[in-house]
Amino acid sequence: MTIPIATIDDVRKAQKVIDQHISPAPLVRSYALEKELGLPPSRRVWLKDYGWTPVGSFKLLGALNWMANHLETIGDRPVAAHSSGNFASGISFAGMRYQKQVVIVMPDTAPQVKFNLTKSFGAEVHTYDISRDHETGDRDRLTREIVQQRQCVQASPYDDPHVIAGNGVGGLQIVEELKRQQRGVSDFVCQVSGGGLMAGHALAIADGFPQARIIGVEPEGADDFRQSLAAGERVRVERPTSICDGLLSYDVGEHNWPILRKHVASSVTVADLQTRQAMRWLYDKHGLRTEPSGAAATAALLTGQISPDGEGDIVLVVSGRNVDQQPFMDWIEV
Repeated sequence: MTIPIATIDDVRKAQKVIDQHISPAPLVRSYALEKELGLPPSRRVWLKDYGWTPVGSFKLLGALNWMANHLETIGDRPVAAHSSGNFASGISFAGMRYQKQVVIVMPDTAPQVKFNLTKSFGAEVHTYDISRDHETGDRDRLTREIVQQRQCVQASPYDDPHVIAGNGVGGLQIVEELKRQQRGVSDFVCQVSGGGLMAGHALAIADGFPQARIIGVEPEGADDFRQSLAAGERVRVERPTSICDGLLSYDVGEHNWPILRKHVASSVTVADLQTRQAMRWLYDKHGLRTEPSGAAATAALLTGQISPDGEGDIVLVVSGRNVDQQPFMDWIEV
C-alpha cells in the first residue's frame, strides 16, 4: 500500500492554517555561539526558539494543521492521542481553538508542567507506566481502547503527513527570514525522535537552501534514526533511554522515513551529560530554560559532534522548554 508523503506544497498550504492561530517563533542570532565556534564575521548562528509558542514547543504547528485537516472526519467525536507531553499540549490547544474534545495518553513520568499545560486547554489525561511499556505495550493498548470505546479519531504525534507539513511551517519561516536578510545556510541542525519535526523542516530547508547540510541529533540511548540511516531501513530501538523525554520514540514514522532518508545527510548522538551542559550554556548565555530535548542540537555543536566548516550560516532548533523547575536546576548543576 502506498502511503501519502508530505511535500513542500503541503507545507505551504499548512502555513495558511498556522498563520491564523500563532505568529512565527523567533529566530534569534547567537553571538555567543558564533564566538564559541570561532566563526568568522561573515557567518552567523541562529536559534529557532519554539519554546516561545503558547504550548512551549514546536508540536503546536503539526497539531494545528492536523486538526484543521480532520474537522469533517472528527465532527462531534473526540480526538485521542498518545504523547510524551508536548504533542499532548499541542493537540489540546488545537482542540480548544477548534472546539473539539481531546483525550490524551501520557507517561506517568512526564514533567508536571506538561500535564498542567495539557489540562489547561481542556484535555482529559490518562497515564501509563513507561518503565514497563517496552514489555507491556500499555501506551498503544490504552490509546487503542480509548479510541474504540469512545469512537475517537486518533492523531499521531509525528507519523502523519499533516503533522509533518504543519511542523514544516517553522522551516519555511526560517527560510523566509534568512532570505529576507540575504543570508545563506551551510548547516541546519535539528533533533530527531519520531521524525515529525525534522521531516517537516527538512522539506522547507532543502527547498530554500538546497546546498545546506541537514543534520539530525539524537540521544546516545535513543539513536534509532542514526541506525536506520546506516541500515538503509527503519530500525526500532526497543527501550530508548535518555533524560530527553521528548526524544524517546521507538522508531521514526513510516511517513517520515522517506523524507528523512532523502534530505538528511547524517545523524549524530549526544550523551545526557553533554545535553545537560548545553542546557546550562543556553541558560547562562541566552537566559533560556530549555527542556533536555530542546538543548540536544546545541549540545551537538558545543561538543564538536558537528563540524562548523562551511561558508554559510548555521541554524539550530531549540524545540521546547517544558521542564519542571527542580529537575532543571538539578540538571544544570554540572
